[in-house]
Amino acid sequence: MAKLRYGLIGAGGCGKGKHLASYSQIPEVEMVAVCDIIPERANDAADRFNIEAAYTDYHEMLREEKLDLVSVATPNHLHAPATIAALQAGCHVHCEKPASLTPALVQSMIAARDAAGRKLMIGLNNRFTPWAQFAKKYVEAGLLGEIYHAKCGWKRRRGIPGKGGWFTTKAQSGGGPLIDLGVHFIDVANYLMNFPRPTAVSGQTYSRFADATPFNPQATGYTGTYDVEDLAVGMVRYANGCTLDVEFSWASNIETSYSFVELYGDKGGLKFEKGKLSLFGEAVGAPLDSQPTLPADTAWGVAETKYYVDCILHDREPLARAEEAVVIMEIITGLYESAARGQEVWLGRRPPPRRTAKK
Repeated sequence: MAKLRYGLIGAGGCGKGKHLASYSQIPEVEMVAVCDIIPERANDAADRFNIEAAYTDYHEMLREEKLDLVSVATPNHLHAPATIAALQAGCHVHCEKPASLTPALVQSMIAARDAAGRKLMIGLNNRFTPWAQFAKKYVEAGLLGEIYHAKCGWKRRRGIPGKGGWFTTKAQSGGGPLIDLGVHFIDVANYLMNFPRPTAVSGQTYSRFADATPFNPQATGYTGTYDVEDLAVGMVRYANGCTLDVEFSWASNIETSYSFVELYGDKGGLKFEKGKLSLFGEAVGAPLDSQPTLPADTAWGVAETKYYVDCILHDREPLARAEEAVVIMEIITGLYESAARGQEVWLGRRPPPRRTAKK
């Protein structure tokens, strides 16, 4: 069987550290080409992973190399155009998170996927962790009962990605930690709850540490763009009555950095925090806490890329579908809109106002 001819668009930290590092370990994949607008970065990635062809224009790479599979690991605003171009060139696409900047842009990627008859998976590596896979089976077994509330977050004490780069430039990133970090755990929470339909969101954002040297060592004397938040909080309401609290920060005066997901069910509870999964319930009339023994997590992206290659080779629908990314982007863009307007935002059709009885 011929190997899948593979190319990468975007050879930055994620492109090299996740996509090239993991796809290069898969025997069914042939590492063919890499593209980055910075020539030195493209050449360095090609040399490091023994890739023959390096490009600065992904349109040229797609035209010349006849690839089967492409990763898109560019800044967020380029996800949609690069993904659509690769799909139109006949490639399966593994696009990094967030899928794009708006739900409409993700829909355009879905349309291109369907027209091309190719596969598209979003790079949400947390779904593929041992804890998330176990938690999914635990929830599906009914051991939490009805889930009525959830929480998720990722809070950094000192973790602004760098002032003036694309991460802190809203036109390129779409926002700060809410879209950068939040996409991971908002997705995992919704995945574990089987994606109930979100109906309304209420959010608030803060930007307090753009020029504070301890939080951003590049800040002093640096005139870069910083028009995004460094903290976002909010709540999501769902059609089934469930709610989700969210909190994501790049910089906070807190004890330590950590991420978490909590699910509240009427039969049991679940909490993932600081790399540990805990289960809460009751047995023989007393509260019972437990911690499952799980396999060690693989290196960044390895489980995800192996899974996607298997989906392509065996024609299976991949996990982390773009349709679910639309839902996540509706939540994230709704939270930003709510913060800007200072009021709750309804997603989709707003219910009619409650009638007041006449006197």
